[in-house]
Amino acid sequence: MSKLDQNRMPIQQALLEFQSQRVVPFDVPGHKHGRGNPELTQFLGERCMELDVNSMKPLDNLCHPVSVIKEAEELAADAFGAAHAFFMVNGTTSSVQAMVMSAAGQGDKIILPRNVHRSVINALILCGAIPVYVNPEMDHRLGISLGMTLSAVEKAMREHPEAKAVLVNNPTYYGICSNLKAITELAHKNGMLVLADEAHGTHLYFGENLPICAMKAGADMASVSMHKSGGSLTQSSFLLLGDNVNEGYVRQIINLTQTTSGSYLLLSSLDISRKKLATEGKQIFRQVLDMAEYAREEINQIGDYYAYSRELINGDTVFDFDATKLSVNTLELGLAGIEVYDILRDEYDIQVEFGDLGNILAYLSVGDRRRDLERLVSALAEIRRNYKRDKTGMLRAEYITPIVAVPPQRAFYSEKESLLLPQSTGRICSEFVMCYPPGIPILAPGELITKEILEYIEYAKEKGCFLTGPEDLELTRLNVIKEG
Repeated sequence: MSKLDQNRMPIQQALLEFQSQRVVPFDVPGHKHGRGNPELTQFLGERCMELDVNSMKPLDNLCHPVSVIKEAEELAADAFGAAHAFFMVNGTTSSVQAMVMSAAGQGDKIILPRNVHRSVINALILCGAIPVYVNPEMDHRLGISLGMTLSAVEKAMREHPEAKAVLVNNPTYYGICSNLKAITELAHKNGMLVLADEAHGTHLYFGENLPICAMKAGADMASVSMHKSGGSLTQSSFLLLGDNVNEGYVRQIINLTQTTSGSYLLLSSLDISRKKLATEGKQIFRQVLDMAEYAREEINQIGDYYAYSRELINGDTVFDFDATKLSVNTLELGLAGIEVYDILRDEYDIQVEFGDLGNILAYLSVGDRRRDLERLVSALAEIRRNYKRDKTGMLRAEYITPIVAVPPQRAFYSEKESLLLPQSTGRICSEFVMCYPPGIPILAPGELITKEILEYIEYAKEKGCFLTGPEDLELTRLNVIKEG
């Protein structure tokens, strides 16, 4: 039971009071409640521009909260079952980076799966920590990476007892969950912190019959992308702490990189969305789950598509599955997921979250409607009728196990040279290459470039994947560590 009044929205209340006072602004932002930029005001609306304000005494300060933001943090911590919650306005990327940088420093080791979001490896570049990768197993039928096995995590801990932390995806983009509770118990027994990337797991805190959330599993820190399934504005997020983490130190780490001009539009959206989930979350996510189950059933009746769910659970590499995720495999159709993604958008005006080489993901959350799902189902049926082809020659893998030759920070900052893709085989990469979304690197700084990886990149380019990360935006060249 909540100890605080979850109907309160202190940031929203403070903003409304501020607006009613009709204060004359001789501070930033320079648009002065929208008057200085009529075009922008017309585009975004007067209310939005009037509430786009700077930190001041009545509105508190995100870097050092003592009043309304502090109360909002306490309400969020209470709602999520955490010891503390930080409001993050630089995206969940900043939450993940603060989490990693709080746990590990220069030369420290951190155990993690390699199918992490690029923000994790970015954090290693910033702080100089060394990754110990637990390479996830693959589901070769679906072409997706699975969770970390408990035995593989245990082996990594045995071989690297000095590691400071273990990072776990909970869940992956596709809905796959590792055994977070058992990993947490094992880590704590070995004196290591547990960090959970819950970018895709906001709803786990409020729904029923869903995988365990990080705070309930006893994790030490969790990055929660409130804007994904929680309904807040894009770029807004929470960083949650457990009982054994020094809140003051984590705030110092956050303040190294987070803006000193926190957007009150983002802050209030977190405050209002937290209230909605705390008071109505069970009912909301029951409906989301019902819609996902309905859509899965309908899609699986079309033929050739496979909308997968809890039947994948095996107690190990798939310890649990987030059934709100509408992940659909397209390979039997003879089409890559990215091809189905493009057809849905270009011909049916339907925007799904992403398409990779074998799957699409339709992201369901608080704002979806059954009639929109019906439209998606009927579009997928038409695509099968009109575009199905021979599946010979289709690549399946979403993930290729990398060979880490050099720590990410050293590789990123090393002297480098630019080579044409075919010439880079056997060299060590000094930049990122990834399909975005989901933003999981195909190559990261410090990894060996192999013939298999280059074939994967060429295939992804040919299929129309949006490849990001390298200095050369056309991706005809790669930066590698200079030899000699």
